[in-house]
Amino acid sequence: MINFELEKLKHTQSGNFFLMAGPCAIEGEEIALRIAEKLVAITDKLEIPFIFKGSYRKANRSKGDSFTGIGDEKALKILEKVGKTFGVPTVTDIHESTEAAMAAAYVDVLQIPAFLCRQTDLLIAAAQTGKVVNIKKGQFLSAGSMKFAVEKVNEAGNAKVILTDRGNTFGYQDLIVDYRGLPEMQGFGVPVVMDVTHSLQQPNQSSGVTGGKPQLIETIAKAAIAVGADGLFIETHPDPANAKSDGANMLHLDLIEDLLVKLIRVRQAVI
Repeated sequence: MINFELEKLKHTQSGNFFLMAGPCAIEGEEIALRIAEKLVAITDKLEIPFIFKGSYRKANRSKGDSFTGIGDEKALKILEKVGKTFGVPTVTDIHESTEAAMAAAYVDVLQIPAFLCRQTDLLIAAAQTGKVVNIKKGQFLSAGSMKFAVEKVNEAGNAKVILTDRGNTFGYQDLIVDYRGLPEMQGFGVPVVMDVTHSLQQPNQSSGVTGGKPQLIETIAKAAIAVGADGLFIETHPDPANAKSDGANMLHLDLIEDLLVKLIRVRQAVI
């Protein structure tokens, strides 16, 4: 694991945003290492601080027969190998307070899923590991209300918090991004990330499989950088159509470098 300081993400020498990226779920060692290798090469070249993302288990699927993972320990060990092989920090979701210490033994950042961002026991357990805690804003919450999630982690003795926006519920089957929330959450003194791909989901489809609008990834990302997001969260895969989770809204791995180059130009234009 990498012992990195959160402040370095906010004040990078390159002046760039930082990036959390990787597959939705850990599907296997070979594909995780392949995705990580390409992302590391791109972000090193572009001087973008990088955190590799992968869920060791998906606990919030609509259908009972949806893919949930390859086994907790197996997936966590793959995340650990990615971190050690490429010298990058890693992030994964946790779903229950009992998972915090287990996951913290393998990764550098613990992520709280949006649906669980008000779960006090979960936030406290994550905080007590001493790891950086990335809290995703619930689709059902205002940006302002996320200060209470930050306070819970801080009051548990951990000041290392990131907040991530992933859009707001808009009707039953869509999300919309309110960009006013990014600077509002930055007002809590924490780095703020835009989850580009999840904000383009179309949840609650009658098929039981979430839809998405990946053609708008560039639009959402450009707007987030333009309003000053500290970082971006992007799920990416070399074959989204056959990804085992969230393929409908992921960015094809071959497209990410071109997107990041454009976003750096946006960043340079506004700072």
